[in-house]
Amino acid sequence: MITLDKISKNFGSRVLFEDVSVTFNTGKRYGLTGPNGSGKSTLLRIIMGVEEASTGSVTLPDRVGILKQDIESYRDYTVRDVVIMGSPKLWAALEEQDHLYTVEMTDEVGMRLGELQDVISEEDGYTADSDAEMLLEGMGIQEEWFDLKMHQIPTDRQFRVLLCQALFGHPEALLLDEPTNHLDLESIGWLESFLKNYNGTLIVVSHDRHFLNAITTDITDIDYDTIIAYPGNYDSMVAAKSSVREREEHDARSKEKKISQLREFVQRFSAGSRASQVQSRLREIDRLKPQDLKKSNIQRPYIRFIPTEKQPGKVVLQLEDLGKSYDDNSVFEHFTLDILRGEKIGVIGNNGRGKTTLLKLLAQALEPDAGKAGLGHEVQVAYFPQNHKEIVEKSGEHDCFEWLRERRQGLYDQDLRSALGKLLFGGDDAFKKVATLSGGETARLIIAGMMLQEHNVLILDEPNNHLDLEAVSALAWGLEEYKGTVIVASHDRDLISKVATKLIAFEEDGIHIFEGGLDTYLKNKAEQTA
Repeated sequence: MITLDKISKNFGSRVLFEDVSVTFNTGKRYGLTGPNGSGKSTLLRIIMGVEEASTGSVTLPDRVGILKQDIESYRDYTVRDVVIMGSPKLWAALEEQDHLYTVEMTDEVGMRLGELQDVISEEDGYTADSDAEMLLEGMGIQEEWFDLKMHQIPTDRQFRVLLCQALFGHPEALLLDEPTNHLDLESIGWLESFLKNYNGTLIVVSHDRHFLNAITTDITDIDYDTIIAYPGNYDSMVAAKSSVREREEHDARSKEKKISQLREFVQRFSAGSRASQVQSRLREIDRLKPQDLKKSNIQRPYIRFIPTEKQPGKVVLQLEDLGKSYDDNSVFEHFTLDILRGEKIGVIGNNGRGKTTLLKLLAQALEPDAGKAGLGHEVQVAYFPQNHKEIVEKSGEHDCFEWLRERRQGLYDQDLRSALGKLLFGGDDAFKKVATLSGGETARLIIAGMMLQEHNVLILDEPNNHLDLEAVSALAWGLEEYKGTVIVASHDRDLISKVATKLIAFEEDGIHIFEGGLDTYLKNKAEQTA
């Protein structure tokens, strides 16, 4: 159980949450939600003890698993040891034991070794290696990597090791900040199954709607300068929150109407013989005066892509005998595919198998080593790269407004301000320096630029990274409604499920084309492995 008692946090005059008291119960799995900037990660850091609250206190159980992000701190430790560090008490005992084995054996050293062995036994230290290996295998970490140093394995796999560290040692509570960020669909599925069987207290921050819906029993939502608890998963919370807000707004309108009628009576009879009735109406007006509804901090951008009037040919992108390698590593070879006008294609598969390379080739941002990746007749592409720096790094001191103007010449200022406003760059935010933007703000700026470009094909590589749940939902709607062709790579199942009617699946035995949506694909895969 985790208890927050009268927690407040503010930065200067800005209040994130105030005088919040909430209990996270054992056996419950809580999603901590709220838009970017609402304070989710700040609250999680307060619970973890790495950031101080302005007021209040936090009570935690003895053993807490925390998902850390500082991979550099572990670069010279082996993968297996980093996982075992998830139990600090066990790791300290193991380290001291190893040290004592290197010194002269005395009675005092022998007694201390006996004490340490008791600690190791109590902390399940004699099964630590096998427990760590089970977690690593579930996260898709290859067995030959278990005894390598962290810096010797790919960066995305290092983050997976840190997730295993958080899960290690049977923690009584788990605090996970964006645990699916560096996971592929297979690993996300494994993590979901693990967490569903977890019987401690779980608090998770995630921008993956499908993941939250799959694992959470409750939602704690940061809004209206406080934290509001809702039973059920994320979709249940959205429905309940909308219902409560609509009811409050309806009640406020009803009170305003009644007050208007009472004021009309007061104006008509205030100078007459019905003074007592007038006073009664005035008291009723005071009683009915509605309090100002607190403003929600949830904002959903409006994302709509309008294709150019130029109609492309039937085949918009053509891959012929395509091959690409990096040094001695062949990403793919002899790959042939025609992408047709109007298709909505999801690109899925484990990290490192070539999804980004394929999208770069399709967007003409990379040259193939063999074969051809050609554009069809009258095709115009708008491209969202996974690495935002490919588009914004050369912006120098440009602000958002200036950067957008360069995306398409000849537009009026109001067109640029409109696009920025739809992506939540209102007022002075339109003149923020591009170099100072957060990951989420940069992603929204790139999408605003795509909305203004002339295009009939959209290619997007992990566009959901850094976007909050509301922005991902708006993006899914925009891509679903788009009348042109869409190719999108993502591990976000909600996004792919809503948009894609065809899949390019990077699997262990090669690239496969699947005619159908993600749900059908996953069902077929499950039946094949059953």
